[in-house]
Amino acid sequence: MIVSDAFKGKTYAVLGLARSGLATVDTLVTSGARVVAWDSREEARALVEGKAEIGDPMEIDLTGFDGIVVSPGVPLNKHPIAMRAKLAGVPIIGDIELFALARPTLPPHKVVGITGTNGKSTTTALIHHIIEQAGYPTVMGGNIGLPILSQPPLEPNLHGVGVYVLELSSYQIDLTHSLDCDVAVLLNITPDHLDRYNGFEGYIASKARLFAMQSPDHVAVITTEDEPSRGVAASIAGALEEVKAADINSVEQLTWPSLQGPHNAQNAAVAIAVAKALEIEETTIVNALASYASLPHRMQRVREHNGVLYVNDSKATNAASTAPAIAAWPAIDGKPRIHWILGGVAKSDNLDECVPHYGNIAHAYTIGEAGHMFADLLRPHMAVDDSEMLSAAVRRAARIAQPGDIVLLSPACASFDQFRDFEARGDAFAAAVNALE
Repeated sequence: MIVSDAFKGKTYAVLGLARSGLATVDTLVTSGARVVAWDSREEARALVEGKAEIGDPMEIDLTGFDGIVVSPGVPLNKHPIAMRAKLAGVPIIGDIELFALARPTLPPHKVVGITGTNGKSTTTALIHHIIEQAGYPTVMGGNIGLPILSQPPLEPNLHGVGVYVLELSSYQIDLTHSLDCDVAVLLNITPDHLDRYNGFEGYIASKARLFAMQSPDHVAVITTEDEPSRGVAASIAGALEEVKAADINSVEQLTWPSLQGPHNAQNAAVAIAVAKALEIEETTIVNALASYASLPHRMQRVREHNGVLYVNDSKATNAASTAPAIAAWPAIDGKPRIHWILGGVAKSDNLDECVPHYGNIAHAYTIGEAGHMFADLLRPHMAVDDSEMLSAAVRRAARIAQPGDIVLLSPACASFDQFRDFEARGDAFAAAVNALE
């Protein structure tokens, strides 16, 4: 884990004892801080007994505390802890801010921070893969993989400094005040999480803070393909690299098996710009793009069966993140090839971002709570099977799909009507696909 003298002798409250909360307690206690921890779940509190004091920050005296560390899942615009902390004069922070505070005490390193509404995880994993292939010590953290504080500090090797690659949600950015990324990335901004912000402008402002925290000599890599992202780019005072999906040679992209489609062209363009900012050689970059394997549940190839490719894109929880997936396999000679499985808990009552790519859809199969609504939306444009259950949708698609077609789970919805999370939904899809005979 990361241990730092920056926390020695200080006092912190930790609210929320899931993975990042537990890692935070371990780091702070081992670093010599006093920690008062709380979670509404008794079994979670039991995990820190003997390490930290147990106390609810909504009830204890916060005078003299150096910070209240909360989970990114705590809605600061609604939770009473925000006002209580303000009255006590105590900052509310997250584990990313603790990492930022620890940085001066860590071995020499660089930080790449990636944010955006869609594509963060793939781009983070791709950048990490390129850096790893270049021989640098590197880890992923933030909104992906293990909590950053639970990972050992990077020790430089013969290739130079270590590189921390952080996927950062707007919630995590809200909870940090001093993260100065050597390279900061913005992929795109579309409306999302508006229940946490004062309108879309508030959400945009949250993303923009990642760049406001940068030193002038550090690099901002921004994909300027939507108006909000262009606005953020226009505010950059330091080094700026603007990129677009069109920067990628479409023929060359064909040699990157796990990076197909226009959204992955955007992800690749960003990753290339980051790698160049880190002075990684072009040959290494090209080879790494070809060897990259997609993350689970993100355009993940599950199986090819009877000439049909089955793809798990369960991570696509809104229409904006599904649109690139259905754009990835255009019709051939006017024949659409995609059998699209979609539905769950809808985040809106439309699929507007997907409409330009309807010509790629051979057949749609709607599932879950939004299934009936989406079936009604789609019927004027394509054949639709209102399947209700994911397993039924897979079986029906398998009966109809022809060799050369793609059966794509890209739900454009949250999963919570039928599944614990998008991972469980993707696993159920893979199980149904692997059960086909």
